[in-house]
Amino acid sequence: MSLHSNHPYHIVNFSPWPLTSALRVISRIINFTLWFKYNKLNTFLLITRIILILLSIYQWWRDVSREGTFQGLHTFKVKINLQWGIILFIISEIFFFFSFFWTFFHIRLSPNIELGNTWPPLRIIAFNPFQVPLLNTLILLVSGISVTTTHHLILENKLSLRKKYLIITIFLGIYFSFLQIIEYKEANFTITDRSYGSIFFLSTGFHGIHVIIGTLFLIICLLRLKLKQFSITHHFGFEAAAWYWHFVDVVWIFLFSVIYWWFN
Repeated sequence: MSLHSNHPYHIVNFSPWPLTSALRVISRIINFTLWFKYNKLNTFLLITRIILILLSIYQWWRDVSREGTFQGLHTFKVKINLQWGIILFIISEIFFFFSFFWTFFHIRLSPNIELGNTWPPLRIIAFNPFQVPLLNTLILLVSGISVTTTHHLILENKLSLRKKYLIITIFLGIYFSFLQIIEYKEANFTITDRSYGSIFFLSTGFHGIHVIIGTLFLIICLLRLKLKQFSITHHFGFEAAAWYWHFVDVVWIFLFSVIYWWFN
């Protein structure tokens, strides 16, 4: 696209990254399908495909950063469209988790005879909500405060402080994931243990994946902060990461309240 166009919109150049990302995701899904069906997992191919998709994401993200930071293609109109894109994406994620809550309430409110007419089902010992789950809740709440503080410091152009608070947020995200791994290892049930195990690991597992993605998002923002690619008026990349992180926080509060606490 010419840098001297007569309209405020960004006509994106041809890019190979959507195609390469899609092909690598499809190949990874095929790999998992073969693993589930035949119990044969090629670890080398799995790791290779994950590395390749991360490279595609990095290069795609790099191009977007260049367009907005150095080429000046993210005008006010483009920024509004990007904001709506992130908002609609988060709404789609809300409905994704809504399906898990719908399933949970459907099973929980009328446990059938196969579950022993009780919840949790017989011989399943649920987690104590006031141990690791409560700690993880506090971790995400504090991380929400620190990421919001980082945003305010960006608006105030306080370079050193905003880096420190963003590092705190990233550390809390990594710590949350570490505690969740420990929790999964200590569980006395698996994803195949009745409907309780299935809905528990699906909902909390997908949330855990979102925490990892959000943490990577924030790490990229930290690198961009160090490269001085964010300013008072140009920092939508960080805003999108902060919105996503707040979404992750809110979903966890519902998961903790419903799956861990109220109905156990």
